[in-house]
Amino acid sequence: MVSLIHTLRHHTDEVSCCAFSPALLATCSGDKTLRLYDAADFSELPFSPLTGHGYGVHCCCFSSCGRHLLSCSTDGCIMVWSLETGEVAAELQHPGRSPLRVCALAPDSSLLLAGACDGTVALWDFISKSLLRYSVNNLEASVVACCFSPCGQMFVTGCTHGDLKIWDVGISLLHREKDAHDLGVTCCSFAPQFKVDGCCVEFRLASCGQNSQLKIWIVSQPYVMTLLHTLTGQSAPVLSCAYSSDGDLVCLFLVCLQNLGTLLHTLKQHDRYVTAVAVSPTSPWIATGSMDRSVNVWRIGDGDGITGKHPSLPDLKQKHLFRRKKLPGHSRLLPPDWSEEDVQSWLSEEGLEELVSVFKANNIDGPELIQLSKETAAEMGIESVGLRGRLLRKVEALKAEQSGSEAPDEFLCPISRELMKDPVIAADGYSYERESIESWIRGKNKTSPMTNLLLQTTLLTPNRSLKMAITRWKSSQ
Repeated sequence: MVSLIHTLRHHTDEVSCCAFSPALLATCSGDKTLRLYDAADFSELPFSPLTGHGYGVHCCCFSSCGRHLLSCSTDGCIMVWSLETGEVAAELQHPGRSPLRVCALAPDSSLLLAGACDGTVALWDFISKSLLRYSVNNLEASVVACCFSPCGQMFVTGCTHGDLKIWDVGISLLHREKDAHDLGVTCCSFAPQFKVDGCCVEFRLASCGQNSQLKIWIVSQPYVMTLLHTLTGQSAPVLSCAYSSDGDLVCLFLVCLQNLGTLLHTLKQHDRYVTAVAVSPTSPWIATGSMDRSVNVWRIGDGDGITGKHPSLPDLKQKHLFRRKKLPGHSRLLPPDWSEEDVQSWLSEEGLEELVSVFKANNIDGPELIQLSKETAAEMGIESVGLRGRLLRKVEALKAEQSGSEAPDEFLCPISRELMKDPVIAADGYSYERESIESWIRGKNKTSPMTNLLLQTTLLTPNRSLKMAITRWKSSQ
């Protein structure tokens, strides 16, 4: 049995990755932020969201000790976050400054791996944060998937051309499985357990791709990949997969038993493509992220006897409460989800403290605030014309800010994921916010952010028709 227990709607762009530690759930998004939740009750931590990346965040993962969170982004940086303070502990730059699509830590967190849009992989010593090795530039395709084996002595990468490659930690290619997913690999994940038979070691690897398939492989020495199962229950690209901690389940938007390749459940709560899936190592939770900007948390089975926290870990959330003042709830929710207390906090921040008691007496929450009109304000007893006007202007500004996050996707810059003000057309045929694409080019990125192909010219042409369409859309909101 799998049941939905929580829906988290704090991101303002599509969710790109989810990750569990024993104590926390992390999510990241095209909105440039990461968010952290207590894995016991899925309340957001006081210092969440984490901000610092210049562009969308594609991937995140926890260190084995659970004290650090790593993230990588289109900005070409890996950020290491302290989970005691929520601050950046280290920042690592891809040697070629190429956008990073995926990152992974070795099981003992000794090595850090990242895959880039220029087809390269980079390997760092995580303790010293020093670059160890960097693969030769390989402009075949973007590296969009990677994972370490449970022994930490090799890793697998997947690319947009569909190949899976096995490497040793010296970045020597051991095996290439050509066209493992003929339309492109999207994710790969090793099962945490492996089988030893004499001197032979066997691993299980799950991979998924744009061809709507999930595949289970046996990876054995001398580094041969043998296809065990091909699961075809999906009717659209499979964008993420993950093993359960015992290795028995492979989870995507479907939940499957990997040993038999048997479909167990189909989960249908998201409105758009599911882009991320994660399985808790200690609790019966699955988290799924989607293009609909939400994260769903599911319970596997009845979960009897499991509290959702690892008993040997300190209560990180309690530590955070002593370090940082708790942020008001409205800072991480959309206005329609605000409570009465959130509305009152917003009034105080906007310099309307004298209205707090009026709103409290009338039990005004987020949905009522958004619907507030001149007539309603008068009925509430707000007699001052100036005060009433200031209130209504603040509410209109709040509604405009909210509608900006719901803009049609074609109105958002592909780099910044923000509503474009001065859209321009680049040589790749795509439209970008002028400031964003100019910054991209100044950073010595001469390839297209969308196709990874070389830009034939850096000339930018104003997209006046798109600018007019955005202006019309804004005026209709």
